[in-house]
Amino acid sequence: MSQGLPDISALSFEEALAELETIVRQLEGGQGRLDEAIDAYSRGALLKRHCEAKLAEAQAKVERIVVGSDGQISTQPAEIG
Repeated sequence: MSQGLPDISALSFEEALAELETIVRQLEGGQGRLDEAIDAYSRGALLKRHCEAKLAEAQAKVERIVVGSDGQISTQPAEIG
């Protein structure tokens, strides 16, 4: 299955998620041979990890707006977890 497929690390979150959804549909539909299903499952696991990493990266960049007691507006990193 990895023949001709883009490198996972180069995929955006949306691209990786779309490919993962395709793999899930194929596996649920029982399409393909067993060795192809195993390869697809392995790639799907890598895509899932990539999506999780991209989400964590985005969450770390999120800032919250804070209004100080003096009315001054600033931003702080969001608390994760």
